[in-house]
Amino acid sequence: MTRPDPRTPDQRKQDTLDRLEHDVDLWVATAGEGGVPYLVPLSFLWDGATLLIATATASPTARNLLATGRVRLGVGLVRDVVLIEGTAEATPAADIPAEVGDAFAAKAGFDPREEPDPYHYFRITPLRLQAWREANELKGRDLIRDGKWTVN
Repeated sequence: MTRPDPRTPDQRKQDTLDRLEHDVDLWVATAGEGGVPYLVPLSFLWDGATLLIATATASPTARNLLATGRVRLGVGLVRDVVLIEGTAEATPAADIPAEVGDAFAAKAGFDPREEPDPYHYFRITPLRLQAWREANELKGRDLIRDGKWTVN
């Protein structure tokens, strides 16, 4: 198998931003205070600095995020992945600004504000973001460290 040449840091950042802007779904990994992991696919909205997800308030994901505020996200394919570690800030669906809720609904294809069960939105601030395609891109895979881009 022939591997593509590694991308430059600038190209890797641009590809990551394109994925965050255009992909609709990602994997959300959380753990409760007891440390039991939970993984679920959810839709998301990227605003250029944070990601917004929504899930039923009674779900394990919401319970874990409300308890710990910590999350790990996976976007993309195994051989073209973006991994994000971050913190989550909760907002009940009833309190989300209309323009934010509308933008999320337009991208996700469903509106949590219209669901019969209570929902929470979670705004995720990336603390660490990694992106790579192949082993030859493992070096330099950190694009965000300590909440700051490593590439301008």
